[in-house]
Formats: sequence, C-alpha cells, structure tokens
Amino acid sequence: MTYCLGIVTRHGLVMAADSRTNAGVDYISTYQKLFDFSAPGDRVILLCSSGNLSITQAVLNVLEQDLRLQASENLHSTATLYDTARYVGNKMRQIQQQERGWLEKDGIDFKCTLLLGGQVRGEAPSLFMIYSQGNFIQATTETPFLQIGETKYGKPILDRTLSYETALEDAAKVALLSIDSTMKSNISVGPPLDLVLYEAHSLRIKHQVRLRSGDPHLVKMRQLWETSLREAFERMPSLDWDSYAQKGE
Repeated sequence: MTYCLGIVTRHGLVMAADSRTNAGVDYISTYQKLFDFSAPGDRVILLCSSGNLSITQAVLNVLEQDLRLQASENLHSTATLYDTARYVGNKMRQIQQQERGWLEKDGIDFKCTLLLGGQVRGEAPSLFMIYSQGNFIQATTETPFLQIGETKYGKPILDRTLSYETALEDAAKVALLSIDSTMKSNISVGPPLDLVLYEAHSLRIKHQVRLRSGDPHLVKMRQLWETSLREAFERMPSLDWDSYAQKGE
C-alpha cells in the first residue's frame, strides 16, 4: 500500500508521499512515489503514484520517453495543467489496455492512481487526481487536497485544519502529520517520506526533502503531536451520566 497527498492553496502547492510497497507481510520494499518533471521557468510538474507498481512504472517510463524523444505531445508541450492531466490519463489508459488481459488472467489487481500537481506559466497552481480509467478530478478552493492510497487515517486532520488560505509552511506541517498518522495505524505505509513545497508563480522547485526513518524532525513532531492529543483528551469533559438517566425517566 502507499499514501500520497497533494495540497493546493492560494500560496502554492505541497506534495508528499511515503516510499513503502508490499506484496504481503514478508515482502516489503522501498520505491520512490513522488516524481519531478518540471521545466524551471516554464512549468512545474509533480506526479505521485499509487497502485500496481508495474503499471505506474510503465506509465512513468512512457512519460520520460516522450520527453526524451520530444514527442509532439509531452509533459513540457501541453498548454495547461488540465491538458497535462488529460495527456497523462491517456497514457495510463493505453498501458492498461496493453497489460489488462494478462493481469486479469492471473487475478492481479492492475488498478493505479496518480496525483498531478504543479503550474504552467500563465495559470494558477492546480492539483488533479487521475484514475485508472484515465479520467480525473481537480482539487477546489472548498476541498484543497487530494489523497491516493491508504487515505482514511490521514484525512481527519486535513479536514479539520486545511483551507485554501492556509500558509504553505503550515500545509507542509499538516501533510507530514497526515502521513505520520497513517504510518501509526498502518504498517504498509512507511518512510522514507518525500516532501515538496512549491511557491506559486516561482515556476521552480526550491524546497524538497527526503525524511528517513528516525529523522529528528519526524521523531520530535510525532512526540509533540501525541503529547498534544493526550492533553486535549484529558481536557475533554466527561459525560454526565446522571443527567441523561434523569432525561430517560
């Protein structure tokens, strides 16, 4: 399993991903899931991948090949990020059409999902989720984040803290807490963690980091978060059982 997250705000974009994959409890590996295809000064293109590893790797290889061979349509030639999402979706559809029959024959789940985030010169930063079928949805000002993979454990903190006006540094903080909450509850998600912070209209990646297991910042963040949650829990009022018993009478 995996967990990848994209956050888009008025101020830019944050993308984050873990690096753990597993094919059963006795076969756990590390693979990069956050990729930078940017052309500094013209566009920022970030992709996160989740799902069948052979399919996602094939899609990424085709995207790289189109860039290398300067195909008529590639990640650096599309006019908008919407067009980029459509182009990536078409490539994913083509790869799955080629491989689907053989994978289905052996009962292998071939589905995968991608997050596409970035900015093309002349438009605002945006974020898309591209499904296995090649179609996609876009993050909005009302819901400024998208998740793929093991999403349920990391979603509550995003719902409670994020808005389109959130500062980028705070968005990055929330992204790490969201992934840490997922790692705490699901062993199939784990470090190293890749994190990218993109400032709107800069058209280049200035801040990116890989945080490995035992990283001092991750350790401190988890300790402070768990302490804060315990303190908040202890301040919660207990249920007044007697008052409810009287109402029941």
